[in-house]
Amino acid sequence: MTHPTPETLEKLARVSTATLTTSLFRRGFRNVFIQGPQRINPGRNMVGPAYTLRYIPAREDLDRLESFADRDNPQRKGVEECPQGAVFVIDSRQDATAASAGCILATRLQQRGCNGIVTDGGFRDTPEISELDMPAYHTRPSAPTNLTKHHAVAINDPIACGGIAVFPGDIMVGDNEGVVCIPLHLAEEVANETTEMTVFEDYVLEMVQRGASIFGLYPPTDPQTKANFQQWRQHTKR
Repeated sequence: MTHPTPETLEKLARVSTATLTTSLFRRGFRNVFIQGPQRINPGRNMVGPAYTLRYIPAREDLDRLESFADRDNPQRKGVEECPQGAVFVIDSRQDATAASAGCILATRLQQRGCNGIVTDGGFRDTPEISELDMPAYHTRPSAPTNLTKHHAVAINDPIACGGIAVFPGDIMVGDNEGVVCIPLHLAEEVANETTEMTVFEDYVLEMVQRGASIFGLYPPTDPQTKANFQQWRQHTKR
C-alpha cells in the first residue's frame, strides 16, 4: 500500500481531531480516537505513519536493568529504527503505573526526525519531555522504569492503544485535544474532505460569533446558507 503524499499529510496537519472523527464516522468508523492520552506540550499538530511498540506485563526473571544492554531489546531497537517522519505509538495496556519511555528515548526519537510519540501509559521525565519540539501524548506522569511493569515484545506489529487498533503505517494525527488513527487507505480522501469541512466550520463559527442561529446553518439545510458560504469563500479567498 502506498504511503500518503506530503500534500495529504500537510492537509491532515491543518485539521482538528474533532473534524477527523466526524469524517471517519461518516465512513462507519466509530472507534478511532485514542482514549486517555493527553498532550504534554501543546503546540503544532502531529501527523505521521504509525511505528509501533507493544508491551506485555513484565516478568521478574527477564526484566532486569541489564536487559537494556541487549541491542535486540524491542524498546531500544524500536527507537533506533523508527523511520523519519513516523509517530512512535506504544501499547502499554493502558497501564501508567510504570513509564513507557523517558526523556532520553524521546529526545533520541526527536533527533532521528520522528514526528511524535504516543502511549496509553505514562512517561517519566515529563518536565523535560515538555520542553521538546516533538509532540508527546500520555495519560499521566510515571517515574518508575518500564521494567517494573512492562516487557517489550514486538515492534511494528498491530497493537492496541487507548482502546483502538493501530496498524503499522496507519496515519496518526494529534492536536491539543488528542490523537486520531486514520486507516492508511482512507488518508487521502479524509484529508481532502476534512480540509473542506474545516473551511465550512470556520465560516459557521464566524457566523455564530456574529449572532447567527445554528438552525439551517449547521448543518446547512437552508439553501441560502450555501450561497452565503460561497460568497464568504470568495471574500476570504478560502
